Amino acid sequence: MIRFYFHPTPNPAKVALFLEESGLTYELVPVDTSKGEQHQPSYRAVNPNGKVPAIVDTEGPGGQEVRVFDSSAILLYLAEKTGRFLGQPSKRGELLSWLFFLGTGLGPFSGQAVHFQFAAPDGLDYAVNRYRREAERHYAVLDSQLTGRDYIVGSDYTIVDMSAWGWIDRASRVMKGAHDPLAPFPNVKRWFTAIDGRPAVVRARAVGKDHEFKKVNDEATKRALFPSNYPVTD
Repeated sequence: MIRFYFHPTPNPAKVALFLEESGLTYELVPVDTSKGEQHQPSYRAVNPNGKVPAIVDTEGPGGQEVRVFDSSAILLYLAEKTGRFLGQPSKRGELLSWLFFLGTGLGPFSGQAVHFQFAAPDGLDYAVNRYRREAERHYAVLDSQLTGRDYIVGSDYTIVDMSAWGWIDRASRVMKGAHDPLAPFPNVKRWFTAIDGRPAVVRARAVGKDHEFKKVNDEATKRALFPSNYPVTD
């Protein structure tokens, strides 16, 4: 059994897609980050970093319970556990390179682009420009890689495609104001349309829909999501 700690945001969505593609049995554990549930000691015992997603595999190596946090680590762990979506052994280096490119580049810069365009105070034009342009640069790198390819690595659908789908799905927020945010990246657009049409994507989008997550962006939400902006004072 996989206990899957989830909030409906891009990084957990990647893991939801893997679970639905693989058919692994899992228990969904909602973590309402807008309410600050990610900071509770019980959750910090699963992920010391206080972020989602995380999993607990109750049947880990040697039958021992194991926790895994960070979406890239979870995808790699589950792919190795099941022996699926790892692509061709000869492409292992490529798979790892692109998985970490997404985990350390496209994802974080996309997240910061969204933050500074939607959540940060007005007047931070340098930061908005910095993160928006870097996100676009990462999209361009991915677009080049997808020239003449159906998938990002080799000829197989892998965890790299699942990882990229999680954030490319939010392109309209990353590229705030763009009528067609993927138009400048035609290979990414073609690839995304194909991935987004998979039956497992429909199921992944439905994950957590029966749970009422907080949607009000009030002061308490900001303090829960961005606690470092509110240092504790004596």
